[in-house]
Amino acid sequence: MHYKEAKGILSAQNGMNMFRGCTHGCIYCDSRSKVYQMNHEFTDIEVKINAPELLEKALMSKRKKCMIGTGSMTDPYVHEEIKLEMTRTLLKIIAKYKFGATIITKSNRILRDLDLIKQINQDSKFVVQMTLTTYDEALCKIVEPRVSTTKERYEVLKMMRDEGIPTVVWISPLLPLINDTLENVAGILKYCVDAQVKGIIWFGAGLTLREGNREYYYQKLDQHFPGLKETYIKKYGNQYELHSDHHDEINRMVHETCEKHGIMHDINQVFEYLHTYEEKKLFKQISLFD
Repeated sequence: MHYKEAKGILSAQNGMNMFRGCTHGCIYCDSRSKVYQMNHEFTDIEVKINAPELLEKALMSKRKKCMIGTGSMTDPYVHEEIKLEMTRTLLKIIAKYKFGATIITKSNRILRDLDLIKQINQDSKFVVQMTLTTYDEALCKIVEPRVSTTKERYEVLKMMRDEGIPTVVWISPLLPLINDTLENVAGILKYCVDAQVKGIIWFGAGLTLREGNREYYYQKLDQHFPGLKETYIKKYGNQYELHSDHHDEINRMVHETCEKHGIMHDINQVFEYLHTYEEKKLFKQISLFD
């Protein structure tokens, strides 16, 4: 882990990443790609040490409240966050200025900050986004080795449901010949239905590979699935998008399940929901005798 003074914290779409790099070890991670120009070892987390000051300055200068998002590049609850409490500090600032927020994570460490999540959701809106890829717990520990298992994330979703915190699930990626099965997705959807998630983000069955993450992914295939790399190379070559042969049937099941249970599944609609700030006004009941 090392520190860096950043020049800014919020993107044009009000997203932020206070960390660069990750220690969760997911074998498919796109953030490893060289296109992101990370000039340090991926597991050597870069911390934007001045992120709190930058965020407070940015929120103070905004004329209109909005949703602040984080987690698109690096999980806000990497192992280092336990001691750093950078994510918690930033959530305190968001709560202070009564902005909305949404976090993408695979970690049940988010429960540490449930008090702040509830506070933000009471004043505006907080959406917890969870990535679920692999229903089988043993396989999950291979594909996503140093993060909460799918069942543990499901428990988080249920707790958020009970606290009235809206949730969105990303079913992505589905790795060809590994977890791109109807049985796998059916298990994930069962979790989503039971947890009463607000929406599902679904781009289809498959994954993307490019320079940087392709080499790491193939290394892990050799380690855990001997011979599968050769099948990939023969079938996909150096393609960026690797589509699953089971896409159509899985796609149909995802959309039919969402329709049946009233879960948002139009991607544009879900993203609009994630970016829409909602102010919750509390009205006091006035007594006739006051």
